[in-house]
Amino acid sequence: MNFSTDQIRNVTFITSNVEKLDASNAPELKSHFILLNNAGINNIILDLSSSKYCDSSGLSAILTGNRLCKDTNGKFVICGLQSNVQKMIEIAQLDRVFKICDTVDEAQAAIEF
Repeated sequence: MNFSTDQIRNVTFITSNVEKLDASNAPELKSHFILLNNAGINNIILDLSSSKYCDSSGLSAILTGNRLCKDTNGKFVICGLQSNVQKMIEIAQLDRVFKICDTVDEAQAAIEF
């Protein structure tokens, strides 16, 4: 499985298990976000610590998750960014859009306030 999901209280954790978040697996991530949103889940932490690369398809999937959470008054936090993924997000100026934390613990603290 490319992405694993865990629920702790009112927060859902999605962990990427792929080294490259790209067109081959971004639709699966987007599908996770849509299914969770349809189930009324709108507080999500996306852990990308295993992903060393992200292309525009991956960024699009992440944007979908962010939008779905925001549209339902939830919170969306990304954590564990590798340097190449961080650079892609900064180049696309999405660091102004996403809430980004270094660790899962920091993300959980940010989402619970």
